[in-house]
Amino acid sequence: QVRVVESGGGSVRQGGSLRLACVASGPQVKITDVSWFREPPGKQRQLVATSGRSGGIYYIPSVEGRFAVSRDDAKNSVYLQMNNLKPEDTAVYYCNAGIQRLTLSTGRVEERDYWGQGTQVTVSS
Repeated sequence: QVRVVESGGGSVRQGGSLRLACVASGPQVKITDVSWFREPPGKQRQLVATSGRSGGIYYIPSVEGRFAVSRDDAKNSVYLQMNNLKPEDTAVYYCNAGIQRLTLSTGRVEERDYWGQGTQVTVSS
Protein backbone atom coordinates (compact mmCIF):
# COMPACT_ATOMS: atom_id res chain seq x y z
CA GLN A 1 0.00 0.00 0.00
CA VAL A 2 1.36 3.41 -0.95
CA ARG A 3 1.60 6.07 1.72
CA VAL A 4 2.72 9.69 1.52
CA VAL A 5 3.42 11.35 4.83
CA GLU A 6 4.44 14.92 5.59
CA SER A 7 6.26 15.93 8.74
CA GLY A 8 8.20 18.83 10.17
CA GLY A 9 5.50 21.39 10.76
CA GLY A 10 5.32 23.47 13.91
CA SER A 11 5.06 26.92 15.40
CA VAL A 12 7.80 29.50 14.94
CA ARG A 13 8.30 33.22 15.26
CA GLN A 14 8.59 35.47 12.25
CA GLY A 15 12.02 35.04 10.68
CA GLY A 16 12.32 31.46 11.87
CA SER A 17 12.85 28.32 9.84
CA LEU A 18 11.24 24.94 9.41
CA ARG A 19 12.04 21.95 7.26
CA LEU A 20 9.17 19.86 5.96
CA ALA A 21 9.60 16.33 4.71
CA CYS A 22 7.44 14.35 2.32
CA VAL A 23 8.16 10.63 2.37
CA ALA A 24 6.59 8.02 0.14
CA SER A 25 6.55 4.38 1.13
CA GLY A 26 5.21 1.12 -0.17
CA PRO A 27 6.29 -1.88 -2.17
CA GLN A 28 8.10 -1.16 -5.42
CA VAL A 29 7.40 2.58 -5.41
CA LYS A 30 9.41 5.43 -6.83
CA ILE A 31 8.75 9.10 -6.29
CA THR A 32 8.58 11.26 -9.43
CA ASP A 33 7.16 14.80 -9.65
CA VAL A 34 6.37 16.32 -6.26
CA SER A 35 4.55 19.52 -5.45
CA TRP A 36 4.11 21.32 -2.18
CA PHE A 37 0.79 23.07 -1.58
CA ARG A 38 -0.53 25.06 1.33
CA GLU A 39 -3.97 25.94 2.59
CA PRO A 40 -4.06 29.13 4.67
CA PRO A 41 -6.93 29.52 7.15
CA GLY A 42 -10.13 30.29 5.27
CA LYS A 43 -8.46 30.21 1.88
CA GLN A 44 -8.10 27.79 -0.99
CA ARG A 45 -5.22 25.41 -1.37
CA GLN A 46 -2.42 26.96 -3.38
CA LEU A 47 0.73 25.73 -5.07
CA VAL A 48 3.98 26.60 -3.30
CA ALA A 49 6.68 24.75 -5.20
CA THR A 50 7.18 21.90 -7.62
CA SER A 51 10.11 19.53 -7.96
CA GLY A 52 10.19 17.68 -11.27
CA ARG A 53 11.68 14.25 -11.75
CA SER A 54 14.18 15.72 -14.19
CA GLY A 55 15.46 18.20 -11.64
CA GLY A 56 13.51 21.33 -12.50
CA ILE A 57 12.13 23.31 -9.59
CA TYR A 58 9.48 26.04 -9.57
CA TYR A 59 8.57 28.38 -6.73
CA ILE A 60 5.74 30.83 -6.48
CA PRO A 61 7.05 34.41 -6.31
CA SER A 62 6.12 34.96 -2.65
CA VAL A 63 8.45 32.17 -1.47
CA GLU A 64 11.23 32.50 -4.06
CA GLY A 65 14.53 33.05 -2.26
CA ARG A 66 13.13 31.93 1.12
CA PHE A 67 12.03 28.36 0.43
CA ALA A 68 14.13 25.61 -1.11
CA VAL A 69 13.13 22.19 -2.33
CA SER A 70 15.52 19.25 -2.23
CA ARG A 71 15.03 15.58 -2.78
CA ASP A 72 16.57 12.25 -1.98
CA ASP A 73 15.21 9.87 -4.57
CA ALA A 74 16.90 6.90 -2.94
CA LYS A 75 14.75 7.54 0.12
CA ASN A 76 11.65 8.54 -1.86
CA SER A 77 11.78 11.81 0.03
CA VAL A 78 11.35 15.47 -0.86
CA TYR A 79 12.04 18.32 1.52
CA LEU A 80 10.88 21.91 1.78
CA GLN A 81 13.31 24.14 3.66
CA MET A 82 11.48 27.28 4.72
CA ASN A 83 13.55 30.22 5.91
CA ASN A 84 12.66 33.75 6.96
CA LEU A 85 9.12 32.66 7.62
CA LYS A 86 6.36 35.25 7.69
CA PRO A 87 2.93 35.20 9.32
CA GLU A 88 1.37 34.93 5.87
CA ASP A 89 3.12 31.56 5.46
CA THR A 90 0.81 30.15 8.13
CA ALA A 91 -1.08 27.26 6.58
CA VAL A 92 -1.48 23.53 6.44
CA TYR A 93 1.18 22.30 4.05
CA TYR A 94 0.48 19.33 1.81
CA CYS A 95 2.65 17.19 -0.38
CA ASN A 96 1.33 15.90 -3.68
CA ALA A 97 3.64 13.17 -4.87
CA GLY A 98 3.71 11.39 -8.19
CA ILE A 99 4.37 7.74 -7.52
CA GLN A 100 5.43 5.04 -9.94
CA ARG A 101 4.53 1.61 -8.70
CA LEU A 102 5.75 -1.64 -10.21
CA THR A 103 3.57 -4.70 -10.07
CA LEU A 104 6.04 -7.56 -9.96
CA SER A 105 3.65 -10.21 -11.20
CA THR A 106 2.88 -8.33 -14.41
CA GLY A 107 5.88 -6.06 -14.80
CA ARG A 108 3.46 -3.21 -15.28
CA VAL A 109 4.34 0.25 -14.00
CA GLU A 110 1.51 2.51 -12.99
CA GLU A 111 1.79 6.13 -12.05
CA ARG A 112 -0.58 8.32 -10.12
CA ASP A 113 -0.35 11.08 -7.60
CA TYR A 114 -1.02 10.86 -3.88
CA TRP A 115 -1.76 13.48 -1.25
CA GLY A 116 -0.32 13.42 2.21
CA GLN A 117 -2.34 14.26 5.30
CA GLY A 118 -0.84 17.72 5.75
CA THR A 119 1.29 19.35 8.41
CA GLN A 120 0.48 22.60 10.20
CA VAL A 121 2.87 25.54 9.98
CA THR A 122 2.13 28.52 12.20
CA VAL A 123 4.22 31.69 12.09
CA SER A 124 3.63 34.34 14.74
CA SER A 125 4.66 37.96 14.50
